[in-house]
Amino acid sequence: MLELLAPAGNFERFETGLLYGADAFYLAGKSFGLRAFAGNFTNEEIQNACEIAHKKGKKIYVTLNIVAKDEDFEGLEEYAQFLVDAKVDGVIVSDVGIIYELRKKFPMLDVHVSTQANVINSRSAKFFADLGVKRIVLARELSLEQIREIRKNIPKEVELEAFVHGSMCISYSGRCLLSNYLKCRDANHGECVQPCRWKYYVREEKRNDEMEVEEDERGTYIFSSKDLCLIDHLKELEDAGVNSLKIEGRMKTAYYVATVVNAYRRAIDMLPNRPTEELKKELTKMSHRKYITGFFDGTWGDDFTEQEKITQDYDFVGFVTGNENGYILTNQRNFMKLGDEIEVLSPNDEFFNKKFTITEILDENGDKLEKANVAEQKIKIKSDLKLSYGDILRKKVK
Repeated sequence: MLELLAPAGNFERFETGLLYGADAFYLAGKSFGLRAFAGNFTNEEIQNACEIAHKKGKKIYVTLNIVAKDEDFEGLEEYAQFLVDAKVDGVIVSDVGIIYELRKKFPMLDVHVSTQANVINSRSAKFFADLGVKRIVLARELSLEQIREIRKNIPKEVELEAFVHGSMCISYSGRCLLSNYLKCRDANHGECVQPCRWKYYVREEKRNDEMEVEEDERGTYIFSSKDLCLIDHLKELEDAGVNSLKIEGRMKTAYYVATVVNAYRRAIDMLPNRPTEELKKELTKMSHRKYITGFFDGTWGDDFTEQEKITQDYDFVGFVTGNENGYILTNQRNFMKLGDEIEVLSPNDEFFNKKFTITEILDENGDKLEKANVAEQKIKIKSDLKLSYGDILRKKVK
């Protein structure tokens, strides 16, 4: 069975992914992770997430994927023991020194080799397999044929995990120095400011003025990759021996998590059939760059970089908390008004993509409103749809 692995940048995103059908989650504590600005989880939240997930038959993997210096090993043993006691289902590690320490002192703790380790060949994969790791998270730079070759040359009990959706790094599987060089924030210690998304210029050695390299009216973003999307190729990945399909995005919103997890959950459940065009369209309804299939078919070129800004076709306008007496109870997230056509994002087939027009809005006191424009405002929207907690309201961007 294919595992759908979702990002959890904080507890809200974990709960969202759980509701929309993820099988497992990767997250970070307050130490040793590569997303220092994601919010992340306290020790108590990690324990709670494990308890909630395990009751539902889901799994929790915790990142310990910094590129470690000697001083970074301080506190590692205590933290690893906490993770064992919390019953996490695995830890994601890139540094061979940390892998060595964990395999020696915590053999009961399953180790997943992070994509940061840049596994792009069978010999590297076998090296980690011989260390006793449970899973290898493959580098994004692999083609389908290369994935098949790695699978063929490692033991069957060693699992393979591959990215299928989200942002791609301009550097080999995240090993980038731009952030450290330009802003003194170490990407390999979780502090990346994503300077690959900035606009750049080329300067000739003997000139003081800058020569802009233009590819369109917005300038050139020569380091900024388009986004990965492999929703059309899940069967090929399964046949190649991939066990887990990973969605990138611990820095992304709960709406992103809901939309992407929902789409891939439905696509996996459709296998061996291909996803419908309607389902693929879901992935344009949240913030994204233009989509590509990355290195999947073994080719790459100029179409990897993105000159245009992030786009999305729909705005997330409300988070549903329940329903009563013909009204949807909602926490407002973006502007909506009478007459707006609203579309529903829901894990429930009965309501998924259903539409209705707003004819009445009430505030908490029962007073009628013409529009809802106060962030997090609790409102009631008249509708015959009996939506449930966690359903999402969105409207098309004009």
